[in-house]
Amino acid sequence: MGLIKKFRIKSYKSPKSIIAFENVTLSYGNRIILDKINFRINEGEIFGMLGPNGVGKSTIFNLITGLVNPDSGKIKLNNIDVSNYPIYLRTKEFKIGYVPQYGGYFNDLTLYENMKAIAEIVINEKNLEENKINNLINKFELENLINVKAKFLSGGQKKKLVIALSLISNPKVLLLDECFAALDVLTIKMLQEIIVNLQKETKITICICDHQARDLLACVDSAMILNNSKIIAEGSPSDLVNNIEAKSAYFGESFKFN
Repeated sequence: MGLIKKFRIKSYKSPKSIIAFENVTLSYGNRIILDKINFRINEGEIFGMLGPNGVGKSTIFNLITGLVNPDSGKIKLNNIDVSNYPIYLRTKEFKIGYVPQYGGYFNDLTLYENMKAIAEIVINEKNLEENKINNLINKFELENLINVKAKFLSGGQKKKLVIALSLISNPKVLLLDECFAALDVLTIKMLQEIIVNLQKETKITICICDHQARDLLACVDSAMILNNSKIIAEGSPSDLVNNIEAKSAYFGESFKFN
């Protein structure tokens, strides 16, 4: 597969942090999931999180959205500490969209009915609902599927639907949880192109967590690798692949990118 993201954001003249973790620690019982981790995601960036299953990638999403709270440390959105903000306030005030690994749609509703159901909740001006729905249906080339129930869509079609649903509210931040899992090569390439095009067209900030290293690195500006409750490496895709600690703990010596 060819390189998807040809131009990467390597530096910012005036970087604006849209998500920041400051010394965040989280434990489940006696098990430490995250141990005083620090990172930030800049506005307009495509950022990736890599690591073995169970290392805490999805947990970071839960911390961002407020599904769980840290034991200590600060979570900042637009430089505001939101550690005590409830879920609805985070999504409303800071416009966060979330695409889960599984589900995210109504099985027994058609594709159009799914779009309509979400639009009725998040769009206040009713005359704009149809325009938004039709624009997203056209954008994701779903015209021939509008009357198909979601449960009968293919894996790639379901993923396109859920991403479209997450964009109805015009989020400034989009969280994609394991978006490449269990998909074929052509569908993965399609999703990578969708992600990169979203950044170019809307300047949206996108954060992807996955364990499909090569697929993730092909479409991000920068990424970090989690292992044993810590961030062991962070930087551009080429930086990570050449990082000795990342090779030892995650990639292995034979891993090649590009």
